[in-house]
Amino acid sequence: MNKNKIDYLLLGRVLALAKPYRKVFILAGILTALLAPLAILRPYIIKIMVDDYIFKFDIPGLTNMAMLLGFILMIEVALRYVFIYSTSWLGQSVIKDLRVRMFNHISSLRLSYFDTTPIGTSTTRTINDIETINTVFSQGAITIIADLFTVFAVLTIMLITSWKLTLVCLTTLPFLMIATYIFKEKVKISYQKVRTQITRMNAFLQERISGMRIVQVFNAEEKELEKFKNINRKYTQANLDAILYYAVFFPVVEIISAAALGLLVWWGARGVIGGEVTTGTFIAFPIYLSMLFRPIRMLADRFNTLQMGLVASERVFNLLDKNDIIENNGTIKKESIAGDVEFDNVSFAYNNIDHVLNNLNFKINAGETLAICGSTGSGKTTIINILNRFYDIQKGKILIDDVNIRDYELFDLRKKIAIVLQDVFLFSGSVMENITLRDDRISEKEVIDAAKLIGAHEFIERLPSGYNYQVMERGATLSMGQRQLISFVRALVFNPDILILDEATSSIDPESESVIQYAIEKLIDKRTSIIIAHRLSTIRHADNIMVLNKGEIVELGAHDALIEIENGQYKELYEMQFMQLES
Repeated sequence: MNKNKIDYLLLGRVLALAKPYRKVFILAGILTALLAPLAILRPYIIKIMVDDYIFKFDIPGLTNMAMLLGFILMIEVALRYVFIYSTSWLGQSVIKDLRVRMFNHISSLRLSYFDTTPIGTSTTRTINDIETINTVFSQGAITIIADLFTVFAVLTIMLITSWKLTLVCLTTLPFLMIATYIFKEKVKISYQKVRTQITRMNAFLQERISGMRIVQVFNAEEKELEKFKNINRKYTQANLDAILYYAVFFPVVEIISAAALGLLVWWGARGVIGGEVTTGTFIAFPIYLSMLFRPIRMLADRFNTLQMGLVASERVFNLLDKNDIIENNGTIKKESIAGDVEFDNVSFAYNNIDHVLNNLNFKINAGETLAICGSTGSGKTTIINILNRFYDIQKGKILIDDVNIRDYELFDLRKKIAIVLQDVFLFSGSVMENITLRDDRISEKEVIDAAKLIGAHEFIERLPSGYNYQVMERGATLSMGQRQLISFVRALVFNPDILILDEATSSIDPESESVIQYAIEKLIDKRTSIIIAHRLSTIRHADNIMVLNKGEIVELGAHDALIEIENGQYKELYEMQFMQLES
C-alpha cells in the first residue's frame, strides 16, 4: 500500500514536469476523452447498416451510412495522429528540459560526489534514465487512461447492444486478467534488472575506455574482456528474460481471445437462429471483442512501461534531490581583488572524521608567491580545493582581502582564481576553444597576446591549422608539455587575481621544463600565486615556502632561511634533489 502511495506521488511529480506545456497536456486529455466514443461508433454503425439498410435493401440509406462511417474514420485517424504526436512531443519536450536541469545540477555538486560516483552512472542518469521518463508521457499514463476509456466505452456499448452476448464473451476475461497480472509482475522485475545492468555496463565502459592506455600498458586486455563479457552476459540475460515473458504472454492472450471468439460465434449463431440476436449485432460483436481485448492486452505492457518510467524517474529525482552542493549564500562581488589570502586555524576532513588539514595558520600577501611542498597525502592539493570552495571546511576560516570566502558570491569568487593542474584536461574542439572555453568575451587577439607572453604562440602556430587545430579528447594528440602550455594560456586569458599551480611541471621532460618555467614566471608576475611542486627548482624563488606533513605546517619561510635549518625537512628534500645531481 505504501509502495503504491509512493508510486502515485512519484507519478504526480513526473506529470508536474509537463507544467510548462500544460496546453499540450490538456489537449492530450481532451483527445483521450474523444477517441473512445469515436472508436465504438464504427462497429455500431456497421450493425445499423446491416440491420436497417442491407436487409431492407435501402441502397441510398446504406450509401449515406457508408459515407458517415468514412467521415467518422477520417476524424478518428486525424485525432489519433494528433494524440500520438502531441504525447510524443510532450515527452520529448519534458526530457529536453530535464536533461538541461540534470546537467546543471551535476555541475553544481561538490567534488565529493564525483570522488565516489562512477562517471558512467551519471551518464546513465542523464541519458538512459531520462529517455525512459519520456515513455511515461508517450506510452504510459496518458495512453493508459485512453485505453481504460476505450475498455469502459466498449463494455458499455456491448451491454447496451446485447447483455447476454456480452456476458458470454466475458467468461474468458478472468483468465486474461490473471495472465496480464503475472506478465506485468514478471516483466517489471526483468526490466529492473535491465536498468541495473545497463548502469553497470555504462560505468564499466566509460572507465575502461578512458583508462585504455593503462589497460594496454599492463597487458590487461584479456582480463578486462572477461569482466566485460560477464557484465554483457548478465545484461543480455536480463533482456532475454523480458523477451521470454513477452513470447509466452502474447500467444496466451491469442488463445484466450480465440476462445472468447469461439464462444461468441457459438452463442451468437444460436441467438441469430432463435431471433434473440440480430445479424448486425452478430457481425459487430467480433469487432467489439477485438476492441475490448486489444487495450486489455496492451495495458500490461503500458503499466510496465509506466513502472519503468517511474523507476527511472526515481533514480533521476534521487540525484536531483541530492543537495550535496556548496551553499552559495555569499553576496559580495568585486571587479578585482588585491589577493591577500589568509588561513585562520583551518581544519578539514573529506569524511568529516579523518582530518587532512589540522589548524593551519598562514598568510600570503597580495602579489606574493607561496610554494607548498611535502610528501604525498600531506594536504597540499586539499588547500587548493578548499580555497576554491570545492569543499567547505569544518573549522576556522579562509579570508581573501580580509573577507571570509563564504561571504563572496561563489561563482564570482572562482572567477578570481585560476588553477593549472598536473593532469591537464582538454576537451574535443579547437585549441582556441580549449583556451577560451567558448567564452565570447575573450577575443582572438587576447588569446594570441597571452600565448606570445608565455612563449606558447610558436608551438601553436606550428600545429596544423594553428589555433584552429582540432584537439582530440583529453588532448591525446598533444604532448604533455604542449597540453600544459595550453592550460597556462587558458589561465592567463581569464586574468585571475590569484593563480594556483598544482604540480604543473611534475610530468614535464627536462627539455620542456625551461619553457614551462618561463611561462610560470610570466603567469605569477604581479599576482598572488600558490605553487605546489615536487621539483624544488620551480619554487626556489618563491617569497615563502611552506612544508606540510600530515596536514600540519612543519616549516615556513624563504628558501635561504629553510636551507639553513639543521635536519629540516625542506633541506633534506633539497639535498636529495640537487646534491645528488651535482655529485
